[in-house]
Order: sequence, then structure tokens, then C-alpha cells
Amino acid sequence: MSLNFAIIGVAGYIAPRHLKAIRDTNNRLVAAIDPNDSVGLLDQYSLDVRYFTEIERFDRYLEKLRHGVETEWINYVSICSPNYLHDAHCRLALRVHANAICEKPLVINPWNLNALQEIEAEYDKRIFTILQLRLHPKLIELHEILRRSDQVNQHDVILTYVTARGNWYHASWKGAPEKSGGIATNIGIHLFDLLLWFFGKVVDVRVHHSDAERMSGFLELEHARVRWFLSVNHNDLPYVATPGVRSTFRSIIIDGQEIEFTDGFTDLHTLVYQETLNGRGFGIEDARPSIELVYKIRNTPITSSTDGVHPLLHGPK
Repeated sequence: MSLNFAIIGVAGYIAPRHLKAIRDTNNRLVAAIDPNDSVGLLDQYSLDVRYFTEIERFDRYLEKLRHGVETEWINYVSICSPNYLHDAHCRLALRVHANAICEKPLVINPWNLNALQEIEAEYDKRIFTILQLRLHPKLIELHEILRRSDQVNQHDVILTYVTARGNWYHASWKGAPEKSGGIATNIGIHLFDLLLWFFGKVVDVRVHHSDAERMSGFLELEHARVRWFLSVNHNDLPYVATPGVRSTFRSIIIDGQEIEFTDGFTDLHTLVYQETLNGRGFGIEDARPSIELVYKIRNTPITSSTDGVHPLLHGPK
């Protein structure tokens, strides 16, 4: 049976992956909201989507549907809004008796997770999030190898993620740490989730560098010592960026063996939706460890120690 979806933040960068996932799982998009009206993309998915520029009118419409025939009720609300609004929009979804599928990070501050769990219990609905790297074929294979291996000794890990962004990034809400959570939260959250999934709980956190474009540090986990580097500056790519073609690099080196997983991301959101709709989605407790970690990272003072410095870090740039 086809389910009814609504989406918040439909004009945003990540929304097309959610729209595709809704369509590819054979479900129906009913309503959409975004204060930016550049939403012609909707016509590629349906010509019968109610669109709003004001959240209040969107909310009112979903409530109207809830009081109508059951076949018109909204079953899921997909949330692609700015990070600092995620928890509020999750609450909106549950108040209209829908489940939520929220982009990463689920929240910026870990204490907001407890409030979301309370509203889950109040409305008997669920809040799911997008931890897409856990469904990447190469990374699933690596997770199984690590799970079967003897992890008595800590692995030596170098994690590098560069995703080039233009000047718009810093002028938008993404460039405001109070709205995005900064580099570690906005672009790093799923990678930190991956590290915790692979190597266990956090033992120690150090930060070697932090500015508007780059962040780098060291993590000691139960089964790994990790040097990590995040950047939105194209000069940090190992090749010349080609806008619209190639502008991202993801790599994890474990004990000298590199796994480069830049590709294979096209359909991961659809896989997350499939898993969620089949009862195997990633919930609040799945998201909690990485949210607590990035909160700690962005509140850790810069250390002068050079121990555990990432190879790409050569002081402030």
C-alpha cells in the first residue's frame, strides 16, 4: 500500500534525494513547505503536491488531513530543513500523528534527543534519521571484517573528507555555527557515526585545528586511534575540482590499507527509506553517540600538541 509523505525544506540541497527516495519506494508526496519558492523540481515527481511557503499553513493543512478520511492522513514527514530547526520539525511531524524521517544531524545539541524521545512516547510515533554510510556496500563489508577480526590491539586510522563548497556555503545558514553546528556537525556527523560503528566508544578527543573551512583532530576509540580531517575547501582535494562533475573525496585508511568511498552514494537515501519502511530504520538511540561526540568536538579547546596530527594538517591556512 502506498504511504502519504510530506516534506519540510523541499528547496534545499539535500531534498532531491528524499524526493527520489519517496518516489522509488512507491509512495506519494502530498505536501511540501519551503520559504524559498524555487521548487519547480516538484513537477518531476508529481503535479498534485500542495506547496506552502509558510510553516503555519503547512501545519494547518496536515491537521486538516488528519481529521479527514484515513487514506489521506500523512504517514511520514521528511525533514530537510536547516539543522537548528530539525527538532522543532520532528515535533511538528509527531503532533500531526506522522512519523519523521530527518536528515542528519538529528539535532545539534544532545540534550534535545531526550525531549524527542518524550514526544515519541506521547504520540506513539517514531523519529528516524539518515545514517546512510551504514548502508554503503564497501563499508558494510569493512564493518563485517572488523567485527570478525581480533580488535585487542587498536587500529591506526586516517579519515579524510573533503567536499568542496563555494562562497554560498558561508553566506548561508550552513556557515553559521549556531545554526549548522559547524564543520564537524554539518559535514562530519555521518563519518563520526561510521567511526563509532566501526571502532566503539570514545576514550579521548583532541582538536588540532578549527576554522570556517577546515577542522581536524584526533580520536581515541575503544579499538582505534583516529586522525581525522574535514574540509569544504577545494584546494584540499587530491585532484583539481570539476564543478558539477567531481568535487568530493572520502577516504579511510586502516592500518595502511585505504578504502576510498567517494562513489556509491547515489541511492543510499533510497536504501535508508527502504530499511525504515521495513521496520529497520535508524532511530534516536542510533544517532545519539555521534551527536554527543560532535558536541564534544566543537566544545574542545584547540591543543598545541602535535601528537596524532592528520597528514594534511600543516597549521592554520
